[in-house]
Amino acid sequence: MTLQDRVALVTGGGSGIGKAAALRLAEAGARVAVLDLEGAEAEETAEAIRAAGGTALSLAANIARATEVEAAVARLLDAWGRLDIVFANAGINGVWAPLEELTVEEWQETLETNLSGTFYTLKYAAPALRRQGGAVVVTSSVNGTRNFSNTGATAYSTSKAGQVALAKMLALELAKDRVRVNVICPGAITTGIGENTEERHLERAREPVEYPEGAIPLTDGAPGSPEQVAELVLFLASDASSHITGAVIFIDGGQSLLQG
Repeated sequence: MTLQDRVALVTGGGSGIGKAAALRLAEAGARVAVLDLEGAEAEETAEAIRAAGGTALSLAANIARATEVEAAVARLLDAWGRLDIVFANAGINGVWAPLEELTVEEWQETLETNLSGTFYTLKYAAPALRRQGGAVVVTSSVNGTRNFSNTGATAYSTSKAGQVALAKMLALELAKDRVRVNVICPGAITTGIGENTEERHLERAREPVEYPEGAIPLTDGAPGSPEQVAELVLFLASDASSHITGAVIFIDGGQSLLQG
């Protein structure tokens, strides 16, 4: 699968799944704009791409702020003049807590980052994608789509369900311009997103269920890797998936089938 002469935007590209996908897309020949809230981390990924012989641009932006996303896309277009692939991956776990303890501000922060941030990314990327067609891949989650047993993840799950609806709406809207829009739903993946999760008093709300042999049937409990997700992103970004749009693909080793 080659992406030669194509330009990709990867949000949340400074670490985890975003970084692995940025490196894999670059390896396939794409010029990659790495966007992250942390500009230093975006530049680290960009430097890794350059060190491997690829072409990369680092962008610092908070996807929860529309003006910052718009400015970042403008910088990309000023540099390279086109956009073919968008991996809308950036997001947060936010606060997981019983309903009464989840504050309005915590709810809004998670929805603004995960759902509105995805909307802003696709809104400002769409005009460039429409010019020659392209591919969008959105990172949702097993939570809110097939898994509802993570009590307390109310804001997160709602934001992830919303991303699926957004992607399906846009898959149809953008089809006439040959822009494909698909969703991936990772389960447990070895990334650092859990480090940014605040959990409060979940034992009060969560049902006591145990999986003594592991919650991921395919691997006896072992989580997946960012590189495995990156291979799926590459497939959906490439011409190998040219007749696929509006799809929701789970990459979780069967975890959500067991826990859902």
